[in-house]
Amino acid sequence: MPGHVFACGSNPFVNIAAYGATGRVGRLGDQDRTVWRLATPQEALNTIGGSPMTPQDKAPALREVVVASDPTNHGALVGYVGASQFLIGGPDGVGRISPGPNPYDLLSASLAACTALTVRFQARLRNFPLERVEVGVSFHHGAQGERDSFERALVLEGGLDVQQRAFLLEAANLCPVGEILGISADIHTRPGATTSGHNTSTQASYADDLAELQIPYIDPD
Repeated sequence: MPGHVFACGSNPFVNIAAYGATGRVGRLGDQDRTVWRLATPQEALNTIGGSPMTPQDKAPALREVVVASDPTNHGALVGYVGASQFLIGGPDGVGRISPGPNPYDLLSASLAACTALTVRFQARLRNFPLERVEVGVSFHHGAQGERDSFERALVLEGGLDVQQRAFLLEAANLCPVGEILGISADIHTRPGATTSGHNTSTQASYADDLAELQIPYIDPD
């Protein structure tokens, strides 16, 4: 913190980069004082508690999803996450529909997977007798002027009492992906094995939305 003076010992060089500051001792009257400044990002990263960081201390590698076309398979899109890979479906621009989940399916799958993981994690953490969890999600466009929505069906099997079921339902509503998607869409959760019949609005069609996409022409000149 430039300009702030703190009492310190007589060590002429003090390095506390782990706390975001470094400093040196200067003479002020009859006492030693240290004038502190904020550490640079590199100083803070390179030192923890005065010891150089080892490779194990550094942040883990960025986890990234990569989607690329496969020229050996008519340009089909393939998603890669680490060692895992999966086909991505949807219109290919020449009249065919590629097999595999389309981006709207993946969006729904992300919410369903996060919900199931959150419920299972919380149940195991508290030793609830949850034997099986199943989550179904469908994505719907809102009517004119209304928000889009996700319909989520949640099945909890096992000897759960009323309070435990209520707790796990609340956990489902607070799953991380749901918190993100809920910024721009409503999420309705109901007990049951299917979301069918719970939303009268039109289920979103990725193919239709892609075909109706209007991109303004940009003159390269």
